[in-house]
Amino acid sequence: MSWNPAEPYDDLPRLPPRAELESRAVLKATIEARDALARFDARARALPNPTVLINAIPLLEAQASSEIENIVTTTDELFTASVTEAGATPAAREALRYRSALYAGFQEVGRRRPLTAQTAAQVCAMIRGHDEGFPRGEVYIGDPVTRSRVYSPPAARGAMTELLDNWSEFLNAPTDLDPLVRMAVAHYQFEAIHPFTDGNGRTGRIMNVLMLCDAGLLHLPLLYLSRYIIETKDEYYRLLREVTSDGAWEEWVGYVVEGVRSTALRTTETVDRIDDVQQGLLDVVRRIVGSANGDLLSVLMEQPYARNRDVVERCGVSRPTASKWLHGLVDAGALADLRVGREVLYINVRLMEVLRG
Repeated sequence: MSWNPAEPYDDLPRLPPRAELESRAVLKATIEARDALARFDARARALPNPTVLINAIPLLEAQASSEIENIVTTTDELFTASVTEAGATPAAREALRYRSALYAGFQEVGRRRPLTAQTAAQVCAMIRGHDEGFPRGEVYIGDPVTRSRVYSPPAARGAMTELLDNWSEFLNAPTDLDPLVRMAVAHYQFEAIHPFTDGNGRTGRIMNVLMLCDAGLLHLPLLYLSRYIIETKDEYYRLLREVTSDGAWEEWVGYVVEGVRSTALRTTETVDRIDDVQQGLLDVVRRIVGSANGDLLSVLMEQPYARNRDVVERCGVSRPTASKWLHGLVDAGALADLRVGREVLYINVRLMEVLRG
């Protein structure tokens, strides 16, 4: 494998790799990861109101995935911006675009459209807020400490086009590879091609979850590796480089598969805690409202930062009634109120504690 970090890697090997990808160790890890993933998927689908997860977990993924790229926003900023744009930071707006891009990609999977480089381009355009198109110019990737070039992605127009076509074909061609192994290989190749000037990492991480959904391993787009990558960031970049320099596929695939396993277990615990919060809030709602108001409960769980108008619209009650309920829940300690501009937001305190981790 001829590779020089100072020269564009136009001869990046095409897929599938010639190396053995499913060693005994990888297959064993894959079985464990698939089991954890299946249990998480079943648990998420069994929730009485999966919309709670669909609204919240992609926002947390948006936050974590953006943090990897040094776009930092707090959980409070992000959930506030999802309700009202008053005072929203540029980082929060960019994270919200990430969530929108994820939803759009998931809709494409639902329409049974194949995942391709064009899908990735559409996702990246939504993340960035504009369409850069193909091909990009030459990109510099360097070590911020040593200021030395560590990798030069393909730069020739013909090479990038051929590599992206090959990547799209690999995603959709019949194969005996386990879907988790294929996802790991595809993620490396996408980051190595680095088709966009910016947004490659975030786009690649969205494509990961779309691949899991497309393979039927997830029914909702709710499992994300960004937190795992943040916690193992040095290892992530080291293993990517070692595939490039040494063809170390087994170590890379094992790392990604372990990420799926550990993330599935962690997210299952989060789902269990969210369910506990919902049951506890239901008891408070019964006491304050006088009944188990399912619509009110749904608003407060689906929108951890809710407004009076959200309760009015969902529950079909007057503003004074909605205000009475919300103030009662604040007094009971179930909600906290926060003024943002002209809006008063009512925060589901215990749910946000769970979501902050």
